[in-house]
Amino acid sequence: MIDSLAILGQPEAWAALVTLIVMEVVLGIDNLIFISILSNKLPEAQRAKARRIGISLALIMRLALLSAIAWLVGLTASVVDFGLQGPLDAHGRPSFETSFSWRDLILIAGGLFLVWKATKEIHHNVDPAPTADVFDTSRAAIGFGAAIFQILLLDIVFSIDSILTAVGMTEHLPIMVIAVVFAVVVMLLAANPLAEFINRNPTVVMLALGFLLMIGAVLIADGFGVHVPKGYIYAAMAFSALVEGLNMVARNRRLRREAAARDVDMAGDRSDASGG
Repeated sequence: MIDSLAILGQPEAWAALVTLIVMEVVLGIDNLIFISILSNKLPEAQRAKARRIGISLALIMRLALLSAIAWLVGLTASVVDFGLQGPLDAHGRPSFETSFSWRDLILIAGGLFLVWKATKEIHHNVDPAPTADVFDTSRAAIGFGAAIFQILLLDIVFSIDSILTAVGMTEHLPIMVIAVVFAVVVMLLAANPLAEFINRNPTVVMLALGFLLMIGAVLIADGFGVHVPKGYIYAAMAFSALVEGLNMVARNRRLRREAAARDVDMAGDRSDASGG
């Protein structure tokens, strides 16, 4: 306890805490989008419960990994090497490599799962005769247990990525715990509004699925040693969300104008009918 208070008395510790909180919240967006999309495929009465369970599992997973940091860091040691690597970049690092650690294998498996899941949902959307429409929220497309299992799988992947990021930014465990708990609380508060917003705006579902597809591809690339700067990813997501937001504003204004024009026409027809 005394050590923790001493750490929080250091200005650099507060700077690390604020930076890490921001990073953890941003990294939690990926997890939250997946939970929101998957929970919206459940019956309405089960959606909030699935989100709470999914985010609680994410918190438990992150805290469990924090309690086993030594084991987690050991996941970065190479376990299989095929001896292939790309040309070196300006920093002397290979552009890709086939020396895989357990972390790399987990990221690749999680990325493949995300790509498969997002592709499947996109196919259901564009298929003219879908077998299970992703926009059809009147009936469940998956069972509650299956949804929780899929959320758990991705919680593991996102949690490992999140905690390894935390380990790389600070060596103080109390700071990591505070940042992780804060980020998960933000996820918990944002889960229902985000899921309901996605559910009310079908075009946003396609955008979110595109995000998941991109995130899956980045996880696979990361597993192969191709490190795509996260800033590029989130900048692209923010720009896409801004464009979609402008489209939604334009669409709503057009609908209001059309509704106002119909009201004027109906009022004119009633006036003509009464005059006749």
